[in-house]
Amino acid sequence: MIDACSKPPRRAGRLAAISRADFIGIGGCGMSGLARMLHSLGIETSGSDAQTSPVTDALMAQGLSIRTVQDGIGLPSNLDLLVTSAAIAPDHPEVLAAEQRGIEIRTYAEVLGMVQEGRTGVSIAGTHGKSTTAAMLCHILVSCGFDPSFIIGANCDQIGGGSRTGADTIPPNGPLAGDPGILVCEACEFNRSFHQHRPTVALINNIEEDHLDIYGSLDSIIDAFREFALKLPPAEDGGSLLIAHDEAHRHHITPPLSCHVATFGFHPEADYQVEWNPAVQRTGILRDGMWTAQWTNPMPGAHNALNAAAAVILAHQLGAEWDDAAEAMAAFKGLDRRTQRLGTRTVDGGSVIVYDDYGHHPTEIERTLKALRNHEQPERLICVFQPHQHSRTRFLLEQFAESFAQADEVLVPPIYFVRDSEAEKHRVSAVDLVRRLQDRGTAARHVDTFDAIVEILEQDLVAGDLLVIMGAGPVWTIGRDFLDRSTP
Repeated sequence: MIDACSKPPRRAGRLAAISRADFIGIGGCGMSGLARMLHSLGIETSGSDAQTSPVTDALMAQGLSIRTVQDGIGLPSNLDLLVTSAAIAPDHPEVLAAEQRGIEIRTYAEVLGMVQEGRTGVSIAGTHGKSTTAAMLCHILVSCGFDPSFIIGANCDQIGGGSRTGADTIPPNGPLAGDPGILVCEACEFNRSFHQHRPTVALINNIEEDHLDIYGSLDSIIDAFREFALKLPPAEDGGSLLIAHDEAHRHHITPPLSCHVATFGFHPEADYQVEWNPAVQRTGILRDGMWTAQWTNPMPGAHNALNAAAAVILAHQLGAEWDDAAEAMAAFKGLDRRTQRLGTRTVDGGSVIVYDDYGHHPTEIERTLKALRNHEQPERLICVFQPHQHSRTRFLLEQFAESFAQADEVLVPPIYFVRDSEAEKHRVSAVDLVRRLQDRGTAARHVDTFDAIVEILEQDLVAGDLLVIMGAGPVWTIGRDFLDRSTP
């Protein structure tokens, strides 16, 4: 623990010397949140993005200078730090201009690590569930009066968006009373960026094959998570890891750690055993065979019961009372694009229910579709899925084909092209996925454009259908467009 009298100032460590910072790709969820946080710390903050958006408009309304011309000429003078998103190439004109001027250049993850140096960092890691669990935890902490700072990769209206700058210190109750204020953030494993984090408390929710273009194998991914966990300080200095009893390869992660370690999950041998009744969405946590907390979970599915349980446990470890944390969890209203119920549309004889979800990994798809089928009990489940990245689609093609067993029909637009090379783009297509689905007996078809998909939905959907839009790209517009169409 850090003594309250010797806590670092808000701009601690490497950030103390920064007076002006600029962000390339400032319109992204994480980048915009980090920019707001630096701005709130008294650092003059600006940025650029290829185009304006509601996010950049909001940043400008808060006093940040935003430009859309990214030629390097407009890079501010007297700049101390240039922050780049993961999507920015090394030969970007503004990166080259900063290099010529000798300006320090850091990635988003590196600067997030700098911010954590002056906070009680809580890093949420795992292949799946990072945004959902982080939003749940932040909602609990806000409800329980802990006034946390946070940066999460999705919008949650209930907690004021995707980012927030909170109190300098933890309130005077609980085990961390008086320590530097809480900062909750997602710890993304892409390109090993979570190795830049400097957390005090961390969660590893699960570990699976993903980003194989970076890692090459599951063993390499596990090694990266172990290295992340080793960033935690020793137990006597407050370091603590909560890790899934199952599905997180804990036997490979935890042996070298000096921090406090606790497990959670459905397994009766977990330190925190989770109980879940799908019929009524009732979720609870047992510790040493005794109930500590119970609540009705607002988001359907076993995976969301585990996400919620992890959030409640972390909140308790940070000082929240069990009953208060459970009450807050029961009142959570969800976040954008995570099993999000968009609404219903009236059709002849009844209505069609529409959900939107960010799921873009086979396990996420399988669990979300199963949860929604059990929860909504539709006559048919129609899924529109846009694959995200050609490399991910190629590496996990067979797993993707298996993950749509709960769907009666799948419509697949072209793969969302991001980060991959042009050569990778030609190695796999949406048609390859459609063929694999058809080989497994799932009705599937490739449709070239979003507009054409909406037209098909207009013609084919009938009362009792459940429409699920899935993917990490712009596919989310299809659900909104379908609902916006006038009733035939």
